[in-house]
Formats: sequence, C-alpha cells, structure tokens
Amino acid sequence: MHRNALRLAGACLLASTLIACSQDEGKSDTMTDRDTAAIGKAAFEAQRSVEAPVAERRMQSITQHGITREDPYFWMRDDNWQQVLRDPSVLRAEIRDHLLAENEYHAAMMSDVAGLQETLFQEMRARIKEDDSSVPARDGDWEYYVRYREGGDYPVYARRPAGGGDEVILFDGDAESEGHDFFNIGAVVHSPDHRLIAYGLDTVGSEYFTIRVRNIESGEEYSDAIESTDGRAVWAADSGSFFYVERDDNQRPRWIRHHVLGEDAEEDRLVYEEEDSGMFISLGKTQSGEYILIGSGNHTRSQSWTIPADAPDSEPTLIAPRKDDELYSVEHHGDHFYILTNADGAVDFKIVRAPVENPGREHWEDWLPHEPGRLVSSFVTYKNHLVYLARRNAVPILVVSDYQGDGYEIPMDDEAYSLGLISGYEFDTALTRFTYSTPAQPAQTFDWHMDKRERTLRKTQEVPSGHDPDRYVVERIDAKTEDGVAVPVTILRLKSTPLDGSAPLLLYGYGSYGAYMPDNFSVANLSLADRGVIRAVAKVRGGSALGRQWYLDGKMEAKPNSFTDFLASAHALIEQGYTSRGRIVIDGRSAGGLLVGATLNLDPEVFGGAIAGVPFVDVLNTISDPSLPLTPPEWPEWGNPIESEAHYQLIKGYSPYDNLRDDVPYPPIMATAGLADYRVTYWEPAKWIARLRAEAQGGPFLLKTNMDAGHAGSAARFDSLRETAELYSFALKVMGKAEAEPEPHP
Repeated sequence: MHRNALRLAGACLLASTLIACSQDEGKSDTMTDRDTAAIGKAAFEAQRSVEAPVAERRMQSITQHGITREDPYFWMRDDNWQQVLRDPSVLRAEIRDHLLAENEYHAAMMSDVAGLQETLFQEMRARIKEDDSSVPARDGDWEYYVRYREGGDYPVYARRPAGGGDEVILFDGDAESEGHDFFNIGAVVHSPDHRLIAYGLDTVGSEYFTIRVRNIESGEEYSDAIESTDGRAVWAADSGSFFYVERDDNQRPRWIRHHVLGEDAEEDRLVYEEEDSGMFISLGKTQSGEYILIGSGNHTRSQSWTIPADAPDSEPTLIAPRKDDELYSVEHHGDHFYILTNADGAVDFKIVRAPVENPGREHWEDWLPHEPGRLVSSFVTYKNHLVYLARRNAVPILVVSDYQGDGYEIPMDDEAYSLGLISGYEFDTALTRFTYSTPAQPAQTFDWHMDKRERTLRKTQEVPSGHDPDRYVVERIDAKTEDGVAVPVTILRLKSTPLDGSAPLLLYGYGSYGAYMPDNFSVANLSLADRGVIRAVAKVRGGSALGRQWYLDGKMEAKPNSFTDFLASAHALIEQGYTSRGRIVIDGRSAGGLLVGATLNLDPEVFGGAIAGVPFVDVLNTISDPSLPLTPPEWPEWGNPIESEAHYQLIKGYSPYDNLRDDVPYPPIMATAGLADYRVTYWEPAKWIARLRAEAQGGPFLLKTNMDAGHAGSAARFDSLRETAELYSFALKVMGKAEAEPEPHP
C-alpha cells in the first residue's frame, strides 16, 4: 500500500509531480513566481550586514545497524540535561553563550519590525476582555470560577455561594507569581468538603510541579509539599488525603502515590508503579465521584484501575489488562462502568458497559455500537444522561442519550466550527455545558437542559475593540493528494481579500498523535486577516479529523503522508486562487514543527517563509535515545530505530535535521526553543538552525530561545501574547506586509 511505500525519494517524486502539475496554475496577474519567491529574502535586505552566529562543527560519529552518520552539532546536547530541567543555571557555558548569541542575532534581524510587533501585541490585547471571568460551575452550595483582573497576567481562582453572596478568593495567581521569572499553575483543586485547596506550581518551566495545600477560610498554608508531580491532586472522598502522579528524573510520570494530610511526603503510600518506560500514567476521578481512576498506556494500548474514593487505602482493581492495538477509558454510572474503546475492530470507537463487580473484557457489552466514520472522542456520565462528543467528516457533534440508548444530537449551525464539552462538577443534574466558536465567531458558552432540549446562552466572548463576524468568510476546501485522498483545509479571510492569487497566506498544521485541530476563534488571527492575510489550517493525516483511520494513515510507515498532505494543501490553495508560490508561510509547533521541517525539505521554493515553534526536527537522534523523557512512549508513533533497521531507515528518510537540501534555496525560517523544555529539548531547534545556516542556501535562519520557560513558552497571558505577536511580525515581514495597515472596522 502507498502508506508503506513512501520514503524520502518517493515523497520527493510526489512533491515534484505536484509542482509540475500546478506551477502554471493559479498565478497572480501582478506577480511572477520569481517575484514572490524573492519577497522573503528581500525583507531582510536592511539586515544584510548583520553577522549570524557560527556554531563550531565537531563531528560526532553515530553508528546504528552498521550505518554511520555524522552529526556536527551533537555537542549542543548538554550531558547534564536532567539537572538543567530542574535548574537551567547549570547549563554548560558554551551552550548558553551560543543560545544567547542566537537571541542577539534574532533581535538584530527583527529590529526593523519591533514597532509592528508592538502594534500587533496592542491589537491582540485590545481584543481581550482583561477582567474576564469563566461561567461559574456549581458544586453543591458553591459556584466555582476563574477570573482575571485588569492588567493581570495570571488567573484568580474564586468561588461564591450558589444562592448569591460575597466572593471568596481561593488562589490569586498575580500575587503568588511575584518574584518569579517563570510561573505556571498546574491546577487548583478544592476538596470535596470545600474546606481546602491543593494547588501545583512550576517556577522553572520544566513541568515539575510542587503540590501544596491551603485552608480556604483561614488562608493557613499546610506544611505538606509534594515535589516532582504533574501538578494535580485528586482528593479522596473524606478530604483528608489525595492521590498524585510523581515524575522521575527523566520527566516521566512513573508513580501514583497517596498522601495523607499532615504526614511526611517521604512516607506516602505507593499505589502504582509503572515499570514500562514506554507507558504514560494518569490520574482522575469519575463524574459520579465514587471512584479514583488510574490510567496507563500509550498511543496503541492502555489499561485502567479503580479505587473507591471513600476507601482510599484500598488496592487498585484492574478493569482489563493491556492488549496490543486496544485502547480504553472508563466512566461510572450505578452498577456499571461505561468504557470508550476501539476493541473488536471498532476503529472509530464505541462505548461498552460492564458490571462494577466484574468489569473484565469478557463482560463488556456494546452500549453505543461502532459506526465507521463517527469518531467518538469523549463522553460524560450524569445520573440520568450520557453525553458524548464525536466527529463526522471533520465536523464535531454532541449527542445526549438516556441509559436505554435513546438519544438525540444537539443542533449546530456553521460549516466549520469548534465544539467543547464541559462536564462540570455535578453528577445529579439535568444540565450539561458546551462551548461553540468558529474562526470568525467568538466563543459562546451554553448550558443545555438535557430533558427540555433547551439551550441557555451563559456567555459570549467579548472583543472590547470591536468585532463583526460578518466581515469574514470561513470556508472549507478539500486538497486532493496524489494517492487519491481529500485533505480538509479550513480557511479564514476577510470578505474583501481578493482570490486572484495575490494574497499572502499562513498555512498551519500539526498531524501527529491523532490530535485534532479545532476550527476555533483566535483573537490573534484577526491581526493577520485584517491585513489581507488568509489563514488556513490543513487537517493532514496523522491527526484524526476524518476518524482514527486518518491517524493510522499518518503514523509509523505512513508518516510521510503527513508531509505530502501538507504540501498538497499548499498546492490546492495556489490552484484555487487563494495565494501563489512563494506567498505561503507555513507554521507548526512541536510535532507540527516536524511537519514544517519535513515539508520544507520536499520543496522549499513553494514557501515564502516558515515558523517552527519548539520543533521536533532532530527525530532520528531523539527517537534513538531511550534516556530522553518521551522516547520510549513514542516508539509506537514513530517506530523504534534502535531495534529495527527498517524503522531507522524510515525515520532517517524524513527527519528534517538529516535531510537538508543544498540544491535549492530555503525561505526565511524562524524557530523557537524553551531552555527547560523536556518535550522537545532546546538542542533540537538549535542544531537545526545551525545546520541550515552552514549547509543550506537561502534564509536567513533565526532562533529565539526562551531562557526562562519550557515547551509552552511563557505562562503569563500577556507575555504569551507578545510571543505570538513576534511570530506574526516575522510572518508579515517575509510576506511583504510589514507596513500594511489593518482594514478599518466600519
């Protein structure tokens, strides 16, 4: 099959075929391909005298399966990386100096658009209601919510009496963040008796959170401090203890422990240890509140245990042991566990149920049968209803059912939209909550009465500077690929933007782990659209837009499909007049950065620029290093190049770092990194940019490393907005739109 046959040579052949088929179509009447390809390079003409850092090349020979490759920048990986995650100040001096030199070069190359960056930031900030608040969620006698204050960077967690009354602040993020260069709140979780909160903080960016406990009424801080957690506590029913996930020195969630308030954390009971480094573990609680849930799994197999929440000292009960190519997750209602699973060939998942007393596979019975093409992604059990979220043909649906299986779909309106299911705290309720938005329509929060089939609008996202959704067009096209599939592409543009190929376009993608890219509203994207930039999102294989098979057709041996899908999406947008060659800036983050890097290697000249946020680009080295935090759990996604020569050759054939071309120029590229990032380590983008600069034509190639953050960048909302403004100022610069004024609102 095609998904097994594609290697780099085949992918390049496909790329060249697509180019040959489309390069004479969809051109602008006012620009030639040569003109558009030159825009990005010309954008940096004023900085041509700025000298880029030159990283020393120290060849490191790496041999696998009798094959030796040379890595000139292997030295950028600090042998002390585990300690760097906990304390970035211990980074080796020569590496720090190089990263700081790259930051200085980036600043110099972007100095002429500093004003634009500030303008974009102010535009984006003006669209945010600074003193915004979430819709309160009832839990017994209280309503809990999160709000921001005017000018505040961090959330304030609060509650008020359900019948009305004064606000009680549980945790003030702005006050607590003082004195920290980086500050991230993992979770703030109130106890079942509403007396206490357990909260997790990370002040480095490495995602090692410390959990502490506080009395809500008195503000008394307990002495309990639990280090190296994932940031979230799950309370037992008596509010006297909680469960948590502990991470090891390689940043892997490895242990579930039970902590009793007031006792020494060193003595916490070990509830579960995951000995398989290829598995992630997780922790939760059923909507009924009756069971603690422990999960262990990866992208292909999983298993779950339960512990009665009112008997926290009990040993975990296994639902069903792991089985190859079978996933499941658990909820509870009455005498049954309800289980979302792909068992028995249910590629797009089904819901089964099993008796609480005998939950093994032999007792599973279909409750919601499998329907091909309807991917069931999540569900919530309430006392009288079960609600599930699914997708058909890349469009989300929300279905409400009773426990006899009689259900109905909640009606939605638009062609492309985002839908989110919010479970809330309560089990015995007739209300469920969902959010709805489109790329043009700000988010709305609705309460849905499951018996009356009525919706109540609780909140519409405010855009203080003004916003008219009718000024924009949201549409979808299908990009045809060489192997005959149709890739969904969602488009946002101003109605006034011409469709003659002259418009620049930002093309975003991800395409890994079965992740779904929702068609949601973003205040940042309006700054592009208002300047005549079209924004498109390609739902390439490797994601799950068209079901789980869409994911399976973009992983392992079929991984190159993701890259050729992305390239085919670019060509479709050109052919249909949305843009032209050299006018597209591609954008992706993390595994989306791999998508950007690999697609660039197929045909760099199609694009006018590229943004790669914390990009996973040194794939072969990373997936060959089992000491790195995510490597063993990711072998089912990418393959294991240590044990399999076929997997080695597969990954070697598309790894962006290992497949740079010297025969054609690359467009300007901007990459970002986080020094404390354990998901995509800082050295991946640093090595990639250094190698591009040394071995490839074109550019320039820029790297910006956040020396005080990890994978997600700054957790402060305005600093995070500035980071987005910086990326978009780069995109507008290489598009030749740095001086463009946004179209005024009527």
